Amino acid sequence: MSDTEIPKALLNVKNVILVLSGKGGVGKSSVTTQLALTLSLKGYKIGVLDIDLTGPSLPRMFDMENSKIMQSNNGWLPVNIPSKSINNIKVMSLGFLLNNRGDSVVWRGPKKTGMIRQFFKEVQWGELDYLIIDTPPGTSDEHIAIAEELNKVPEKIYGAVIVTTPQLVSVDDVRKEINYCEKAAFKVLGIVENMSGFVCPYCAECTNIFSKGGGENLANELNLKFLGAVPIDPSFVDIIENQSKLKLEHGKTLSELYSSSNMYPIFESVVEQIL
Repeated sequence: MSDTEIPKALLNVKNVILVLSGKGGVGKSSVTTQLALTLSLKGYKIGVLDIDLTGPSLPRMFDMENSKIMQSNNGWLPVNIPSKSINNIKVMSLGFLLNNRGDSVVWRGPKKTGMIRQFFKEVQWGELDYLIIDTPPGTSDEHIAIAEELNKVPEKIYGAVIVTTPQLVSVDDVRKEINYCEKAAFKVLGIVENMSGFVCPYCAECTNIFSKGGGENLANELNLKFLGAVPIDPSFVDIIENQSKLKLEHGKTLSELYSSSNMYPIFESVVEQIL
């Protein structure tokens, strides 16, 4: 593919949403998963691209770790995640290409950027309303490659969702991520403050174990939209960690299990603000 050629994987994608964080461990993949589930439940055709090459966690989030990518004459076929919506969620991740979950990815920058360019060239998404890209933390070679590919089709870039936790160290790193968005010409759709409190599984009281308000204060300071505070909810963790068992017991897909969780109304509000 030449430097100016439109990324073929995006030809039938209407909108691209990036999920970015300034540091690791803030729950970026969890936010990506819930955005995908919520948008799918609203009837949109959704794809999820996991570009966190050294820590691809979306196969685990969707309980598809044993799935493998199929090769067609035109390129890679993403894994289909059954949805309550009429449209299945399509997921592509380096995790599907590894022999086992414990394999480490020890690559130099050029190999990482080469894989990202291959994702944008080879994946056959079909028609999508939204492609959600789960990116690595920070600003690195991968982010440069993402920006270079997406800026070939700027009309498809819907914007970026920034994820932080309430602590000051996370908020400070988010400032760098917002600066990256400005340099890459990505519109910031808003900030999500993840892990904003812990919901007791017995009394439903929310305790601010990591403080609260850092993300909202930053959004106000920078005149950005604050999309919402997302607590740690053990009921959602239970759904993700025990999907196979719950699906077997209740005969429901992940999206059906999620739609009855306490987190769904929170992300309905997040999605309504994004759209």
